[in-house]
Parts: sequence; structure tokens; C-alpha cells
Amino acid sequence: MAGKRSPWGKPGSGDDGNGQSGSGDGSNGGGIGGEPGGGGDDAPRGPRNPWLPGGGSGDGDTPDRPRRSASIEDLFRNRGPEGPRRGGGSGGPGFRIPQRPGGKSWFPLAIAAIVLVWIGVSSIHFVQPREQGVVTWFGGKFSDTLDPGTNATMPWPIQMVDIENVSQIRSEEIPGDTNEKLILTSDQNLVDLSYLIRWNIKDLSLYRYQLADPNDTMREVAEATMRAAVAEHELDTVLTGAGRAEIEQQVLSNMQAILDAYRSGIAVQGIEINKTDPPARVEEAFKDVSSAQQDADAAMNRARADAQQWLNRAQGDAEEFIQIYDQYRLAPEVTRRRLYYETMESVLSGTDKTIVEADGVTPYLPLPELRRRTREAAATPPATGGQ
Repeated sequence: MAGKRSPWGKPGSGDDGNGQSGSGDGSNGGGIGGEPGGGGDDAPRGPRNPWLPGGGSGDGDTPDRPRRSASIEDLFRNRGPEGPRRGGGSGGPGFRIPQRPGGKSWFPLAIAAIVLVWIGVSSIHFVQPREQGVVTWFGGKFSDTLDPGTNATMPWPIQMVDIENVSQIRSEEIPGDTNEKLILTSDQNLVDLSYLIRWNIKDLSLYRYQLADPNDTMREVAEATMRAAVAEHELDTVLTGAGRAEIEQQVLSNMQAILDAYRSGIAVQGIEINKTDPPARVEEAFKDVSSAQQDADAAMNRARADAQQWLNRAQGDAEEFIQIYDQYRLAPEVTRRRLYYETMESVLSGTDKTIVEADGVTPYLPLPELRRRTREAAATPPATGGQ
């Protein structure tokens, strides 16, 4: 069909139905959309790239301007006088930093302000009264320590500062779990003992850089000193309150001496023994022994109380005899009669006989019998008459 435009290229000059193209003069070969006719054997053949702009006025596929290859940039390229651009809406210029009145950029001043703020923030450090800081070069090598107050250092990351509360009382419990901590006493007995260590940081630089692990070192020193102290006391002393206080003071002094020799920077504030029990395997037998010991102690206490009572009574009798003897020396006759009367009164007060020594009176009167009959008559109820 002559004069019809091919969808894959420029319009042909004609088709005779046998696959051969006829010759056209281009004047009558105007295609759709104003594309010029391409009649001629030298015109390019093949499918047309649908993503390229259409032909016309030297912008199409002509012999003097060959067809361009397809590129992914052609899909996103925004053609303009300044070359390819990717944003900006409808071909306008992109975002630009505002300029100063003199035409210079604000960018150098903004960078300088950020640097000044960074230096001020990372160089000034405020240390609280209960705190202490340690300064390091690039986070590794130790440089200096910071005392409470306002301090200045090199900016980060040249010098780094780590602040820590050195006055805070920390606690470490040993053994720290439900396991037994058996320690041997001087009388070859085992005791399950747990205790608490209260400590704080004395020197932050020594605490951080002198020992590889100061907390583990402190635990090991505490266990060694506690075993040494308990080994010097018997089991009964360890179980009592006075023995515990003595062991705690001994462990505190020895532990602090060892930590100072290690230059650990740790100050031990106190040792508190929480539990002193026999091993679980012999706890029942230990309870029986303790119960027997308590019974024996109770019997001994009762015996001591009775002995003290008899001793006090004997001392009182002896004191009374001494006082009577002193009175007897002052008036022997009067004292002799008084002693005789008191003795006879104490002896005869328990008898049923009454003896009266007087003229004209019967030596014996059955007064106790009369009193007994009087009491019986008073206790017998009166008989009631029958109806």
C-alpha cells in the first residue's frame, strides 16, 4: 500500500503486495504527523525506537544524522540549556545555599560555628562533689584525673573523660548464691559462712588502670583473709556474736592492707557476716549436739543458782551470829536469857502441851485438847428437827 507509514520506521514509498517497495518522490509521501517521506533505497530500515523523539526538521533518523542507541538516562534526562538535570520540577534551577550581602557563601561561617560549639561542649567538664573523672588520650592512654568542680581538657576525641561516683558505697556478697561456702575452723570443724563486703573507690585512676579486674581481685582477697581469720578460731567462737565481731574486724584490717599493697584504689568500709551454719549433711547431728549442750548449760545454771542461794543463806547466818556475839560481849547475862527464851519458844511452839509455872495453878492444863474440841463443835452444823 503506497504512501502508508510503517509503525516501526519511516513511511515507505509503496508496496506492491509482493514485498518490494516502490519508488516515491517524497512530495506525495507525507506521513502522519508531518513526517517527511522516506522514498529511496538509501533510507534506513528496521524498527524505530519508540522512546526517541519523532523525525522532522533534522531531529529524526536521517542519513546525515544516524539513529541513536537507547540509554536509561534518556528516560530521566531533563534537557535544558544547563545540561542534564534530575530535579527541580518543571525544568527550573535546583536548591542553592543563600549568600551573604557581599556575595560570599555562609557555608564557612556555619562550619566555624559548629566547630566552636563542638570544642566548647567537649572541652568543659563539670564534676560533682561526690564524683571524680579520669582523662585519657584517644580513649586509651591515661592522662590525668579531674577533681570536683569545673575542668577543661582537650576536645573530643583527642582527650576523653569518664566521670564516676567514687563516694558511693558498693556491696559485694560472698558466695553470692545458694551454694555452700565451707571454711575450716581451728578445731577441725567445717562451717558454712556467708558475708557481705561494703567498699568504695578511693583512687579512680588506680582502680581503672592498676589491676586487670579489681572486683575479682577484691573477692579473692576477701576469701583468703576470711579463711585465714576463721582458721584461728574454734567453731563455738565463730557461731557466737562476740566471735563474729572479732573475725569481721580482723578480716577488715588484713584485707585493706593487702589491697593497699596491690595499689587497687579500693577502700573497704566494712565486713558483715550474715550466716554461720554447720554443713547441710551434718546439720541434724549438729542440732542434737547443740540441744544437749543447751540442756547441760541449763542444768549447770540451776546448780549455780542453788549454790549461790545456800551460800547467801550461810553468809547471812554467820553475819547474824557475829552480831549476836557482839551483843553478848556487851551484856552476857541479858543475852543469855534472851537466847534461852527464844530457843524454848521455838522448841515448845510445836508441841500440844501447855506448861504453866505458877503457885496455885495446876501444872498441866489440856488447853490444846480444849481448843480442838471447840474447833470441831464450831465446824459441826446444828441438827434440824423432823416434821
